[in-house]
Amino acid sequence: MSDLFRRKSIAQLVSESEDGSHTLKKTLTSFNLVTLGIGAIIGAGLFSITGLAAANHAGPAVTLSFVIAALGCAFAGLCYAEFASMIPVAGSAYTYSYATLGEFMAWIIGWDLVLEYAVGAATVSISWSRYLGKLLEYYHIYLPTSLSMGPWESITTPEGAVVHGMINLPAVFIVVAMSLLLIKGTQESSTVNNVIVVLKVSVVLIFIALGWGYINTANYTPYIPANTGTFGEYGWSGIIRASAIIFFAYIGFDAVSTAAQEAKDPKKGMPIGILVSLGICTVLYILFSHVMTGLAHYTEFQGQDGIAPVAVAIKHTPYVWLQQALIIAILGGYSSVILVMLMGQSRVFFSMSKDGLLPKVFSDVHPKFQTPYKSNLLFMVFVSLFAAFVPARVVGEMTAIGTLLAFILVCAGIIVMRKKMPDAPRAFRTPWVPVIPILGIATCLFMMVFLPADTWIRLIVWMAIGIALYFGYSQKRSKLNKK
Repeated sequence: MSDLFRRKSIAQLVSESEDGSHTLKKTLTSFNLVTLGIGAIIGAGLFSITGLAAANHAGPAVTLSFVIAALGCAFAGLCYAEFASMIPVAGSAYTYSYATLGEFMAWIIGWDLVLEYAVGAATVSISWSRYLGKLLEYYHIYLPTSLSMGPWESITTPEGAVVHGMINLPAVFIVVAMSLLLIKGTQESSTVNNVIVVLKVSVVLIFIALGWGYINTANYTPYIPANTGTFGEYGWSGIIRASAIIFFAYIGFDAVSTAAQEAKDPKKGMPIGILVSLGICTVLYILFSHVMTGLAHYTEFQGQDGIAPVAVAIKHTPYVWLQQALIIAILGGYSSVILVMLMGQSRVFFSMSKDGLLPKVFSDVHPKFQTPYKSNLLFMVFVSLFAAFVPARVVGEMTAIGTLLAFILVCAGIIVMRKKMPDAPRAFRTPWVPVIPILGIATCLFMMVFLPADTWIRLIVWMAIGIALYFGYSQKRSKLNKK
């Protein structure tokens, strides 16, 4: 049993990361890391979840929900920042767990991160396909339903006919495109991400600037609608329920930590990348939701989905053309989210492979591009299959619960690290330990409780498969075991 909790020292982790045969190219500046975080955080969730949370739960006080959700992310973000400054190695929460909680827990979190990164990328690519169809319809180009939806999905035409999908080719296309870009190099991927971030942040700022002048302050009354008698339907319970829902609009900032080994100055850049990107997105989210609920009464957003809530708000301005711009921003936003998630997944498995817990193929580095190209290719196939054939609703909530579990383990790791290694060098220190980590754990557990029971069942099944793989393959091949 003691072998399950064998740990790696920080010096050992850093030394192994500098091994010449498995070295990733250091190209990312602090600015690149900030835009990487923004690229992962701002997706279409901002444009759709905001209206739905306001309509069904919080009313105009959805701005307070964004603040509460941001606090929950900030607790985890502060813990990530300390770890990233101490252990500037690829692998994110997996690597941090190896140094604090031991090999078995590191394997658990590494296996769990597949739900956040690989399955999450598949989920986002399916939505990317849907929005591409919406954009093309503006130009009277219609994609065949059979080639833009999975076999378990269908739509009903205006004539009443039910049309079933066969394969989601646009979703496969974006996964392949982002994977090939990652293989080409981290610098090239970062440059493309920077361009996309500028595009989607510009559209958000334009919406805020143009919409501000058309705000009807009467829409803010009452700011906190009276509770209907049901928990979560308006009132303060509604604000809390809305914060649990929009929490997932913040998911992605932790992906910055997976690029630690490719940062030029990780001890300085990683905390900046994580916390600054989270802070910028929080401000944008609050301003966006304030304008949105000011343009239209929150009840107008009921029964809407996709980008429809924002479209309702835009109708209260003369800028109808913004609808197309928003779809373009959503496509760009999803592209950068897919890019960062695929990068994060390959870097986690890169670290696990170097430790002997996974086959060597995942840590093979391209001789010219210095990227884990074989890992990128394998996940390109894996994620493409999910994107092509599996409905988004099946895997979407698995991404959320996997992310929250990762946050909990990182927060717990900070408490362990402070007790076991209080004098270890830290370029950044999480304030008020253990209060901040405990608040992070409590917040994330609170969010997990609100997820459906079938999501918990899928998590348990997925973890059972991972545990079987660990004892059947990884434990015997672990490099620490061999030593």
